[in-house]
Amino acid sequence: MASKGFTIDFSGKCIIITGGNRGIGYAYSRAVAQAGARVAIIYRSSKDAHDVAEKLGKEFGVQVKAYQCDVSDAEQTAQTFSLINDDLGPVTGLIANAGVSVVKPALELTSEDFHKVYGVNVLGVFNSTKAATKLWIDKKHGGSIVITSSMSSRIINQIAPNEPLTQVFYNSSKGAVSTLMKGLAAEWATHGIRVNALSPGYVNTDQTSGMEARILENQAKTIPLGRFAEPHEMAGQAVLLLSDHASYMTGGEYFVDGGHLIW
Repeated sequence: MASKGFTIDFSGKCIIITGGNRGIGYAYSRAVAQAGARVAIIYRSSKDAHDVAEKLGKEFGVQVKAYQCDVSDAEQTAQTFSLINDDLGPVTGLIANAGVSVVKPALELTSEDFHKVYGVNVLGVFNSTKAATKLWIDKKHGGSIVITSSMSSRIINQIAPNEPLTQVFYNSSKGAVSTLMKGLAAEWATHGIRVNALSPGYVNTDQTSGMEARILENQAKTIPLGRFAEPHEMAGQAVLLLSDHASYMTGGEYFVDGGHLIW
């Protein structure tokens, strides 16, 4: 009997999610596990990643495993992805989601701050996408990559009208990774590999919960929908881009921002 309506079923598929144990990444992990995928969560230092993986696996009746890896290390990333392919594979999709920020006035930023942010947000994304793509090219089959960028690829975030949130390395790294996505999509299309970016707006996460209430209130006022998103509201676009329903979508940046960029 044919299924009714628009469905996405990842049974038999394996999705890698970097930073998939918390925040938006955790919402991605839940969504692809719920759709039936085997899930590999990449974490760098979190103590609870293996517990998160175990709970998700039990909740949705799928294999979910956590793997420790510093995605800014190209060799370690390639080795980890190869291990995942042996353990849970074949790998069919990747969400390159890991990201960090340093909030300081520009005059106080250092080379160490630059390497911290760009090492994860740009180089880490490149290392992850390259490792996945090599798996697919070696096996002569395609795959889908979703990169988490940000609406900060297009704007400078504000804490009050005409008062910037001082994170120029973060914003510029997201601009860089959005352009990186287009270049990778152009190079890898002939291999049947699709590369897209999902760019969230303001989302309620551990990171934003630590900000002053006045800043959060001001930011919410700039959003046409009038509120921050919940992490799960990012997951639908990511799941769509990973799926065969997006078979003609590559090189695109998709903003899930509550309408913020309208202004």
